[in-house]
Amino acid sequence: MGDFISIHPSELKFPFELRRQSSCSMQLTNKTEQYVAFKVKTTNPKKYCVRPNSGIILPGSSCNVTITMQAQKEAPPEPCRDKFLIQSVIAPDGSTNKDITPEMFNKEDGRVMKEFKMRVIYIPANPPSPVPEGSEEGSPPRASSQENGNQIFEEVSRSLEDTKEKSSEAWSAISAISKLTDEKVSALQQNQRLRQEMEMMRKDISKSRSGGFSLMFVVLVGLLGVLIGYLVKRA
Repeated sequence: MGDFISIHPSELKFPFELRRQSSCSMQLTNKTEQYVAFKVKTTNPKKYCVRPNSGIILPGSSCNVTITMQAQKEAPPEPCRDKFLIQSVIAPDGSTNKDITPEMFNKEDGRVMKEFKMRVIYIPANPPSPVPEGSEEGSPPRASSQENGNQIFEEVSRSLEDTKEKSSEAWSAISAISKLTDEKVSALQQNQRLRQEMEMMRKDISKSRSGGFSLMFVVLVGLLGVLIGYLVKRA
């Protein structure tokens, strides 16, 4: 590389995809204790856009240069013949980008100018996935892949069986709860009917002319009370 600046990387690699722009960058670092002016040239200026294509690098400083390749309608030949040239010269102290002139990069008048050539490499934008070692395209999957597939199938099957068992238990519990609820409702209905019958009997007795209660009536009332108590406890 040039004695004035270091350039990284040493090659320009562009991800290539038809009808799409592509960019890459490089870093120029001033290795001297003086101001350095640089200029970037290419053999195909219509194809590439360089920003910045020239500038001043302060002592010990760096400058990033971005190169954009225009969208291409067809694949380029291999290998790529495009080249880039980075020129660098010592500039007066305090120089700015406005002070750069084409004459600064002339080799006349004993001016020392360093040059570095860079080649262009195209790489696929979407490289194909690598083929597993020991296998070929179109070949059947390895035995290990089949084993993995069988293992996954077994795990899914076990999961489905567990789900079915849990669903069956849930339905059994729901059925039992529903049955108990029906029995409770039936008991409450019977209790209500008995209460209504007792109330009717009391009304009939109050209307009776007889002032006393017969033994049969007392026994009947006692039986009804026992039955009501039993049904209430069961509900």
